[in-house]
Amino acid sequence: MSNGACPDAAVGRNRRFELLVDRYQKAVLHMCYLCLCDRSLAEDAAQETFLKVYASMDAFRGESSEKTWIMKIAMNTCYSINRSGWFRFFNRRVTPEMMPDAAAETDEDDERLASAVARLPLRLRKVILLYYYQGLKVNEIAEVLGISQSSVSGRLKRGREKLRDLLEGSELDE
Repeated sequence: MSNGACPDAAVGRNRRFELLVDRYQKAVLHMCYLCLCDRSLAEDAAQETFLKVYASMDAFRGESSEKTWIMKIAMNTCYSINRSGWFRFFNRRVTPEMMPDAAAETDEDDERLASAVARLPLRLRKVILLYYYQGLKVNEIAEVLGISQSSVSGRLKRGREKLRDLLEGSELDE
């Protein structure tokens, strides 16, 4: 059937996957939650993300960081869920208390900020989340989203402006 090295290779592959899950599962779940604004959908998206990671681990070429690669898979998974027809009718209002691993006490400013971020158009929200919540650099965000670095910079600028407007009491324009 196969040589004796295959079980060792499978163990190594499984251990590598476990390390990826341990290292990135909270970040992926948090990102999915902020994109989808629903805990069970976020859990499903995070699980699907890691299934995709496992299936394509051997194809990862290391041209980006593991985090960038995994976040790209997570964002694409959330994007697929967002495109589904029924999702448009889903109530997606988010509060910090609803977020996975949220602190017991939340600051009123944190609540206002999380609410404002959740109200941003998806294309701006993705960039803001990847930059501020995941700590990715502009070039990494460009790779994750498949857009140019100048587009990322422009979306960051527009996202900040809309957040400022929202936090100062203005309404969000799309």
